[in-house]
Amino acid sequence: MVGINVLSLFDGLSGSLLALNKAGIPVKNYYSSEIDKWAIQVSEDNFPNRIIRLGDINKWKTWNLPEIDLLIAGFPCQAFSLSGKQLGLEDVRGQLIYPLLKIIKHYHPKKLMLENVKGLLSPKNKHVVDMIKKELKKCGYDIEINLFNSSKVSAQNRERVYFTNWKVKEPEDRGIILRDIIESGFVDRDKSYCIDANYWKGGNPFNYFEKSRRQLVFDRPVRIGTANGIKGHDYNKRVYSQFGKSPTLAAHSGGNLEPKIDINEINWRKLTPLECERLQCVPDGFTSSVSNSQRYKILGNGFTIDMVADLLYQM
Repeated sequence: MVGINVLSLFDGLSGSLLALNKAGIPVKNYYSSEIDKWAIQVSEDNFPNRIIRLGDINKWKTWNLPEIDLLIAGFPCQAFSLSGKQLGLEDVRGQLIYPLLKIIKHYHPKKLMLENVKGLLSPKNKHVVDMIKKELKKCGYDIEINLFNSSKVSAQNRERVYFTNWKVKEPEDRGIILRDIIESGFVDRDKSYCIDANYWKGGNPFNYFEKSRRQLVFDRPVRIGTANGIKGHDYNKRVYSQFGKSPTLAAHSGGNLEPKIDINEINWRKLTPLECERLQCVPDGFTSSVSNSQRYKILGNGFTIDMVADLLYQM
C-alpha cells in the first residue's frame, strides 16, 4: 500500500503517527504543526527524517499541501477544562479553534478527528460545540461526537471528547490496572487519576485524598488493613489512613467502636515519567531525551495513543 497523507495539528510528540502505526495504517506523508521545541525534539528523536514540519498553525496560509486524507487535531484544552477558568473562546488558546476550522475548510480532508477534554461538553461551552458542528456541517461533514474514557485501554481515567466523521464505538476494556504499570511501590486504586501538563509539580496526600487528584504511589499499601485482637463486626476493626476523612462518628462510640487511624508515616512519590508514558500508551523511554519536567508536560498534553489507534482502526 502506498499510504495516506496525514495532517496532524498541535502534533506534540507526534502521537498521531504512533497511533497510525499501531493501527496498521500506512502513511505516505506526515505533516506536523507544532511549536513546542521539546515536543519537537522528542518527535525528531523517535521519527528522524520522517516528519514534514509546518510550524505555527497561525501561518497556515503559507503551507502548500497536497490532498489530505486524514486530519487529526488534539486542539488546546486549557480554555475548556473544568479544572481551569473555562474562558472558552475568550482565551487565546481557545481561539486556536478558528485557524483549525479554516484549515479544514481549505484542505477538506477526507477523514477528520478532533480531540479535547470532557469540559468541552459542559453547558458553559455548548456554544463552542455548536459552532464547531455548524462550521463542519458547512464543509459537508457528518460529525459524531463521543465521550470515551482511556481507562478502557490503559490504567488511567482520562475522559476525552472525540469528533469523527466516521462511526466509532468505545474500545473493549482491556483490564489494565495501575499496579500493572508502576515500577515499584503500592497503589490504592485500579486506575490512575488523569495526568495533566502540570503533573511535574508533584502532589501530596491532602490533594490526593481530599481532592482526588495528582496520582500518588506509596511505599506500602494505603488500605491500612484490620486491627487484630478486637472482637466484633469487621467495621470495628478497620484502620484508616491519617490523610483521609474519618468515617462517621457514632453516638455509641467507645469500647473499640471508635474510628482507628494509622499513626506510622506514609511515604509517597509521584508517578515516574516512565509510568506516565505507560498511562498514555507511549513506548517506554519514548520521551527520555528531554528533562523529566518536559516529559511530564508533553505526556500530560497528549492523548492516549491506544485509544486513538483503536478509533483510527475503526476508520
